[in-house]
Amino acid sequence: MRPKKFNEHKPFEHRKLTTPAEAARFIRSAGFCMLFPIKNFPLLSLYEAIKGGRPPRKFTWDHDVENLWKWKDLLGKQRRAWYGKYFRGRGTFLSLEFLPHFLAMREIAAAPEDFPQFHAAGKTSNEACAIWEALSKHGPMATLELRHACKFDSKRGNVRFKRAMVELQCLLVVVHSGIEQETAAWASGRFELTSRAFPEAMRAALEISPEAARAAIAAKYLEWHPGAESPRVARLFGWSKQETVAACSR
Repeated sequence: MRPKKFNEHKPFEHRKLTTPAEAARFIRSAGFCMLFPIKNFPLLSLYEAIKGGRPPRKFTWDHDVENLWKWKDLLGKQRRAWYGKYFRGRGTFLSLEFLPHFLAMREIAAAPEDFPQFHAAGKTSNEACAIWEALSKHGPMATLELRHACKFDSKRGNVRFKRAMVELQCLLVVVHSGIEQETAAWASGRFELTSRAFPEAMRAALEISPEAARAAIAAKYLEWHPGAESPRVARLFGWSKQETVAACSR
């Protein structure tokens, strides 16, 4: 019996994902999705897809999850999708097609050297500005190397570092870009500026208005969640009531 083909328009009507290429196709179909699902947060997840749309009630670290963890790093390293802590500060994938829309929506199409302007405008904290500056000057860096460069070596400094890293990823300034074995323990995440990792997306974002970006994102979300009410969409993307109504009506 031939396996059921991946359906580009109904991402959960397919056999379990078994390769990174299939995972990349799923992300492209979804437009944007979580790594793992979040309770009461209505967004697709790669975990559900790797389980064939029927994840077990109790989470266990099994072969599927081990693959998923590897693919997360591989897809980021190969630039097949943007990966970082975006929605709710949790692991999120943005497809290459939708990354420009999210950048335009956040009005964050910034060059590597633009950290002083954003900080002066109050858009980044002191810690986030220091990390942005370090990545701008030194290129992609692994976690411990980046902490050392920004003088966040202490335990308290690590807390500030983690908070600033989430801030920069929620702003789409920084992207997860694979891993690096810095110690004998778990491999460290490697990070790069989105503007350098995805220059084409940055250029494309400059041609998209925030209004058009929100409309495209809303259309993709409603494609998978038809009938979703405006308050849900507003909460999910952090839009005002007026922005949501305009985006969903276009």
